[in-house]
Amino acid sequence: MGEDLFAAAAQARLQARSPLASRLRPGSLDEVVGQRKLLGPNGSLRRLVEADRLSSAILWGPPGTGKTTLARLAASASSKTFLQLSAVSATVKDVRAVIAEAQERLGAHGQGTILFLDEVHRFNKAQQDALLPAVESGVLTLIGATTENPFFEVNAPLRSRSTLFRLEPLDPEDLSILIRRGLFAERASASEDAVTHIASRASGDGRQALTTVEVAVALAGAETKDDDQDEVVHVKLRHAEAASDLKSLRYGRDEHYDITSAFIKSIRGSDPDAGVYWLARMLAAGEDARFIARRLVVLASEDVGMADPMSLLIANAAAHAVEFVGLPEARINLAQAVVHLAMAPKSNASYRALNEAMADVQELPAGEVPVHLRDAHYRGAASLGHGDGYVYPHDHPGGWVDQEYRPSELSDRRYYRPTDRGFEGLQGAREHKADGEGETEMKNSKP
Repeated sequence: MGEDLFAAAAQARLQARSPLASRLRPGSLDEVVGQRKLLGPNGSLRRLVEADRLSSAILWGPPGTGKTTLARLAASASSKTFLQLSAVSATVKDVRAVIAEAQERLGAHGQGTILFLDEVHRFNKAQQDALLPAVESGVLTLIGATTENPFFEVNAPLRSRSTLFRLEPLDPEDLSILIRRGLFAERASASEDAVTHIASRASGDGRQALTTVEVAVALAGAETKDDDQDEVVHVKLRHAEAASDLKSLRYGRDEHYDITSAFIKSIRGSDPDAGVYWLARMLAAGEDARFIARRLVVLASEDVGMADPMSLLIANAAAHAVEFVGLPEARINLAQAVVHLAMAPKSNASYRALNEAMADVQELPAGEVPVHLRDAHYRGAASLGHGDGYVYPHDHPGGWVDQEYRPSELSDRRYYRPTDRGFEGLQGAREHKADGEGETEMKNSKP
């Protein structure tokens, strides 16, 4: 009895000294912050956990989004025994020992085993293959956690036997809820700008937010006078800044639009230094990297266009990097895209062409599709004359023929007028020559 009391007291002291994120680990699904798609009233993961029907699964998401917490909650709601291994330190021998233990438990007591494998992407092929028979037979229910894309880092056989659940970064509202819970647990309060700063600097990572709260409370508490020890510690913006080691940038709604405008106009104006500066301002203020990437993808077509067709590919690659790599590393990809777009020749000819065509669609009568362009593949189309007179360009030298592709009412309308800049300049020169003496030669060389 005395030993039990001693063990309980030791556990309580360890709990009191453990990090804030550990102390606030949710005890039920209702206490989990964020992940509404998975844990809402009709969330797939919630239904499976509550029904104790969760089979092997892979939890994929950024750090601090609740992967370990969800694994523990799934185990607590299950009749199975919960075991945990870290792929960083575990070996094939450790895996086989767990499997042997699970087989013995199932045979002797009829009880299944949940194995939580953190950082599952760190397991090599041999280690992952060692798990396959036990997972396939049901001896083990595997819950793997990874920050990496499992389609690249987890063997296909193991992945195919697991349900994939993708966890999203916590949004500012969720982080604010978590921060206030942390403050309450620390018997502290905080100003709104301090809470906002901590949430904006956490990059969707709940663990990082709570760690910052813990440090900020300690810094604020150190300023409390000896005779004010009973007073609630109040965290101010300077404490939050010091805890995150970053200066807070005021970034209101108006500034969001103003800085975004300056960012776009700097790139459009071919100033890479200004573009990178405004990118840095946006990132430092906690702007959503996906928003920045979307603006670059639009700009690549709106302001660069056919003057440098590769720009759209580079902007799209940067947007993919934001999703695949994530911050902070993806800021490097964004910077490369900004510099490329700023240095690229500029043209809005394709954008203007679309606007003029849209205006004609709205304002002019809609002409009929020319008979020679109509679909001639279905039965009866030939009897209607569909396709009559159509000339197949690939049957001619250069892959081009002089043929009308618009309704006759619009045959004289021109929308795309290439500039003389970059790749588009080459196309423009070709079109210009095609209007003159070398018409046949140049038109036959069109791509």
